[in-house]
Amino acid sequence: MWRREFRYLVFVSFAVVALVWGAATAFGDDSGSILRQLENINVITSTVPANGDINPYGIVEVQHTVGKLQRGHILISNFNNSSNQQGTGTTIVDVAPDGSITTFAQIDATNLPCPGGVGLTTALTVLRSGWVIVGSLPTSDGTSATAQAGCLIVLDNSGNVVETFTDPRINGPWDMTSMDSEEGAHLFVTNVLNGTVAANGAVVNQGTILRIDLALFQAKKPAIESITEIGSGFAERTDPAALVIGPTGVGLSPACAEEDDDGCVLYVADSLNNRIAAILNPLRRRGSAGTGLTVSTGGSLNDPLGLTVAPNGHILVVNGNDGFITEITPRGRQLAKVLLDNTGGPPPGNGTLFGVTFDPLRGVLFVDDGSNTLNSLN
Repeated sequence: MWRREFRYLVFVSFAVVALVWGAATAFGDDSGSILRQLENINVITSTVPANGDINPYGIVEVQHTVGKLQRGHILISNFNNSSNQQGTGTTIVDVAPDGSITTFAQIDATNLPCPGGVGLTTALTVLRSGWVIVGSLPTSDGTSATAQAGCLIVLDNSGNVVETFTDPRINGPWDMTSMDSEEGAHLFVTNVLNGTVAANGAVVNQGTILRIDLALFQAKKPAIESITEIGSGFAERTDPAALVIGPTGVGLSPACAEEDDDGCVLYVADSLNNRIAAILNPLRRRGSAGTGLTVSTGGSLNDPLGLTVAPNGHILVVNGNDGFITEITPRGRQLAKVLLDNTGGPPPGNGTLFGVTFDPLRGVLFVDDGSNTLNSLN
């Protein structure tokens, strides 16, 4: 008992220190900017598949070759159909290192037990065992008035749907990150439809972050072991241009891979409050941390959406209201910003950036849903 009490006191003390510093954690390097070393923006390829789906949202790099999944390839989910209706995209495309594109999956909503149908979001991940999991926040006509709860869709390594995860707490899965081993996996999912549609454009503070713990098996599909709400009270609202705005990008600090409870942090892009939040101890937390600690706010942030964490612990986040990406240290210092898209607007780059990831060899990889392309900053 005394060990649990001591651990709790250490955890509380750490949280208080982090709050005083205005940061999520003291772990990580405060120097060595990534963005300052990258200069060139290149278009890699179009993300439009044969069926014409557009508006690329989710992006994930395949880390292990399993079946049709090839290490180094990029999977991208499309949110809109060919008529540009939001929440109706059904495809995941596969981009090879040479830029060639194939359709990894085209999901048929017929008989799919996913409330509302299929509209693939930024919530996209690949487990090392070859399972691909993608979020669906569907509409029937591209408007928020018809948005429904959706689900998480599980596909095998050939792109075939094998099951769906539904639960009252999975309500508009908007983005996701994961951590897994041979025996199990943790999914960290943002949800943006809790009371949002009913509020008809007004802000409601009901956005959530779920940790979904999965059991993995050799010859069977994954199974949910538990669902824990580890974040709550995030601002969210419907939007005629973006469909819905709420907590979006999520990323785990490098310490999480070592299952270091004290150093593990889940970062969240709190879009409407224009800040990056941190949820401490996300792997073991048994209850909600509310909206977490504020790591960084204002400055270069302008509706932060897609988020990824680099190997050195720096947070890379793209803006929804302009075309910039910002690099932030774990202590909350905004080190650098780079304009990724200066088209459209006003302002330039408004509404074009969403999913982002980082590859040490290829630099920052990001989707541009204004041009429907996969691009790199290297």
